Amino acid sequence: MHGSPHIVSDVMTHTVAAIGRGASFKETVRMMHDWKVSALPVLEGEGRVVGVVSEADLLPKEEFRDSDPDRQTQLRRLSDLAKAGAVTAGELMTSPALTVRADATLAQAARAMAHAKVKRLPVVDELGMLQGIVSRADLLKVFLRDDEGIAEEVRREVVSYLFPAPTSAVRVTVLDGIVTLSGRIRDTSLVPVAARLIRAVEGVVDVEFDVSEHGRSSEPARAPSSHSEDASTS
Repeated sequence: MHGSPHIVSDVMTHTVAAIGRGASFKETVRMMHDWKVSALPVLEGEGRVVGVVSEADLLPKEEFRDSDPDRQTQLRRLSDLAKAGAVTAGELMTSPALTVRADATLAQAARAMAHAKVKRLPVVDELGMLQGIVSRADLLKVFLRDDEGIAEEVRREVVSYLFPAPTSAVRVTVLDGIVTLSGRIRDTSLVPVAARLIRAVEGVVDVEFDVSEHGRSSEPARAPSSHSEDASTS
């Protein structure tokens, strides 16, 4: 029923700055500066991702540069203190690297980023070889989709199945990613189902309904909020 969702390979950046395990501290900083990125994949061999160095991994060297941390701080910040003394990417990196496959959906990539609290993920193949990188900004590109494209997919993938003519007469309009369904339908109990399916269409910001059931003079049915949908399924 649904069109194929966008996957990571649709939005990822293919040209990626990366470093080897032996890259020096200053070389790592310089590459981040030149490429205007806040993290770099660390590679070994023919391009297998073994870790990631981020700005957070580099900052302890400056933080502890002229300080003598007490015993409690040493115990609490053991990993950061080790990185403060690191001189190569292999010593600085976070490993194993959190990565994503090119065929993962954008939703899967977004969940991985949110869970790990990272801004970007190296994209790898089945052997762990670097293919590209995907960032938060890349995942948001679906919201640049034009309104008419969204409307056409909603008509084709949702309305034609749940509210087929002639038993229903539904009009689909989209403004700034907000989908509105209006008209008369055969069964208003299908509104929550339609709301869930429409929200799954990439680029949709929200969905609203202004519909009533054939043969009834009732109040227009409204789409449940995402919060109420979550509560009903918890």
